[in-house]
Amino acid sequence: MKHIYFLVFLLVSGTASYAQTTYRSAIVGFYNLENLYDTIFHGSNDDVAFTPDGAKAYTGRVFNDKLAKLARVLSQIGTHINPDGPAILGVAEIENKGVLDTLLRHPLIAERGYRYVHYDSRDFRGVDVALIYNPKYFKVERSRPIFVKIPAGTKDAAYTRDILWVKRLLDGERIQLFVNHWPSRSGGQKRSEPARIAAATTVRNWIDSLNIIDPGVKTIVMGDLNDDPTDNSIIKGLKASGDIQSGKPDELYNPWVAMYKNGIGTLAYQDAWSLFDQVLLSRSFLDKKQPGFFYYKHYIFKAEYMIENTGPYKGYPMRSYNGDVYRGGYSDHFPVYLVLLKR
Repeated sequence: MKHIYFLVFLLVSGTASYAQTTYRSAIVGFYNLENLYDTIFHGSNDDVAFTPDGAKAYTGRVFNDKLAKLARVLSQIGTHINPDGPAILGVAEIENKGVLDTLLRHPLIAERGYRYVHYDSRDFRGVDVALIYNPKYFKVERSRPIFVKIPAGTKDAAYTRDILWVKRLLDGERIQLFVNHWPSRSGGQKRSEPARIAAATTVRNWIDSLNIIDPGVKTIVMGDLNDDPTDNSIIKGLKASGDIQSGKPDELYNPWVAMYKNGIGTLAYQDAWSLFDQVLLSRSFLDKKQPGFFYYKHYIFKAEYMIENTGPYKGYPMRSYNGDVYRGGYSDHFPVYLVLLKR
């Protein structure tokens, strides 16, 4: 462990000297921002509640307070490894480009010059996913939204969030990313499971097709999957495994399996932890001898200020709202991130 900490402490501006080798680092993460709406009614189902006259009394003061708290988290994720923070950060539950523009202009993170990729989807709640990136590390080549068809009878809503596909250069290396926010468990886990399997299969089909076109591209799948690492949607639909040694070449590697089995999660409900927020990798990231980025470590970011410290939800993520009462927290999910290194 001394060697690991020695590596971490020598990281400055994304480089490190370790065992007489210089490594460059990149932080790749995901964060569900929990209902980041603006204060204007745009006509979606949930949107009316997030207005000054709505049930949640979502005023400009509340909006700005929430932005400040999210910016505080974003400013600190991964900085023990790289002071620049995330090179790539997928986000969920954002209403539109306007809230992203406002968040990324916040003084705590504005100097990083973050940019983003976002498309509006037909989600019934009016929220989408997006990919925030630091142009110092990342250059976008192509992107597009991917529609997910929900199987009949599995969900009350007709539409869910689109999956965001982005192909880009990470420090000169070709990488494709899929940012996800799969259908929720509302209506029951069993009834809603086919909708998440449909989303997982959609991603898997795209990966398989793109691997034929561009067999050398590395793949990252991230998001709030609304399923745990051991659920069917991830193991069977996405074809992901936590086995770092003997997994099949076409399987994704899921570093969160052991953590979940040890009772660690990113959100809690009725005193049970779930680990819905995950970042998965193609197995090409596991080869530490290849010249590009390789997987080093994974983390759940949960600073003390993000955790409920009193009451029945002590230890849970401190969320923005308890029902319709503004709690003044951060999100009902903890963010997750990976550390990638390359020589």
